[in-house]
Amino acid sequence: QVQLVESGGGLVQPGESLTLSCAASGSIFTFNTVTWYRQAPGKERELVANIANSGYTYYADSVKGRFTISRDNAKKRSYLQMNSLEPEDTAVYYCNAKISTIDWPSRVSDYWGQGTQVTVSS
Repeated sequence: QVQLVESGGGLVQPGESLTLSCAASGSIFTFNTVTWYRQAPGKERELVANIANSGYTYYADSVKGRFTISRDNAKKRSYLQMNSLEPEDTAVYYCNAKISTIDWPSRVSDYWGQGTQVTVSS
């Protein structure tokens, strides 16, 4: 089985920083594209950033220049460094990873973490 666990959320003031972590564990064969999403109360889930195996990254316009996504393939982790946080960044942040398992190496499936709350408020 595969698990994704996010951590690092919390309450911060506007302008401060947080780093979220997403850790994958289990019988992983390949750890592919990792995507961070967020969902604010009353809003749809939105893509924040993603990073491919190659290191290619994509950012939503709303976070470009403030957030940085990275990954450590050896540790099967991804990180989301969030700087200059704004109240509008308040949301539950979710990690998604495309993973194949040792039991079925040719099949890539989506796995989700449970989410971590980020609250930006003065």
